[in-house]
Amino acid sequence: MDKKIKKKKWTVGKISSISFGALFVSFILYNFIFADKGSKLNVSAEKINISDVRKGQFREFIPVDGNVMPIKTIRLDAIEGGNVERKYLEGGEMVTKGDTILKLANNNLVQNFVREETQTFRLVNELANTKLSLERNKFELKRRLTALDYDIDAAKDAYERGAKLRDEKVISEQEYLNLKRAYDRLVSNRVIEIESQKFDTKSTEHQIRQTTETLERTRRNLEMIKGNLDNLFIKAPISGSLSSVNVEIGESIMPGQNIGQIDDLDAFKVRATIDEHYIARIYEGLEGTFDFAGETHQLKIYKIYPEVINGLFSVDLKFENELPADIRRGQTLQIKLQLSENIEAVQIPRGSFYQTTGGNWIFVVDESGDFATRRNIRLGRQNPRFYEVIEGLQPGEKVVVSSYDGYEDKDRLVFK
Repeated sequence: MDKKIKKKKWTVGKISSISFGALFVSFILYNFIFADKGSKLNVSAEKINISDVRKGQFREFIPVDGNVMPIKTIRLDAIEGGNVERKYLEGGEMVTKGDTILKLANNNLVQNFVREETQTFRLVNELANTKLSLERNKFELKRRLTALDYDIDAAKDAYERGAKLRDEKVISEQEYLNLKRAYDRLVSNRVIEIESQKFDTKSTEHQIRQTTETLERTRRNLEMIKGNLDNLFIKAPISGSLSSVNVEIGESIMPGQNIGQIDDLDAFKVRATIDEHYIARIYEGLEGTFDFAGETHQLKIYKIYPEVINGLFSVDLKFENELPADIRRGQTLQIKLQLSENIEAVQIPRGSFYQTTGGNWIFVVDESGDFATRRNIRLGRQNPRFYEVIEGLQPGEKVVVSSYDGYEDKDRLVFK
């Protein structure tokens, strides 16, 4: 009789299968729990730039271009109109204050001057004749009063003698009355003569005042027209460089028309254009520096032009110290315009990484130097060389500052 053999539950194959499955599950669990799930990229260490995070003096400034120009430019505008009769000087020449640049011709202005001059002479003669007439009237009054006083004295004597003779019955009452009437008439004539002369004198003096006032107005008009004639000679108001004369002989010029300009070369300023992004941070007194001939020179903003054109606005800066030697009009200066004072700050060098991250994150190099991991950061102010680090980095760490093109979705860079 055959003996029944029990089937073995744990065969070598089964044990091997279970062991392999356990190992596989363990591997999966390990990778799920412990392994780095982030995406990574192998990069060549020679193709990236690594810089140190440092702490030191930080100053925010922006680079701007400035053009050297005269601190004062005087426009030459015609005060009177006319035709260009003569040009004494051309553009590009040096002039001294008072030098004649142009002569204009204006016949109407000349005729007005002649008319006013003639009117002035007429009024002067009229005033002189009126004053002479007043003096003559005064002498005539004295003469007539002298004659009247003589006649009054004679009539008074006759009247007083007639009164005595009437009392003595030598003459009649009628003869006495005739003598009295003759005396009274002469006395009344004297009073009337004085009043008449007062009226004539007052009228003549009023005429003299009117003529004098008219003469003064005419003289002022004459002086004004004479000044206008002088304005036909366009002269240099300051000494400097006559940069342009924009007219030709025979050309008709209107009052107020610009015919050129003079640049004052005794001093210079710098005009710079700045991006409108900074307009709220620019103010009068803001300082800047530029390097010239191996030295650093100071500038200060003294005037701001608020008009924004094509995204730019302008400022004028003056030299704080002595004007640098050999500097010339039209020269372009590279200016560092200081927007803040020096502060102690953590900072990293500027780099192309910013175009990708916007300063919100960066790759920080591990202490081993074998890889770099992505880290969120926050940057603050900046200048042409550094970014200010507000949080996320510590001095002594190293960061990748080169371009992050192709790294946007990576969490780790492995150097090879």
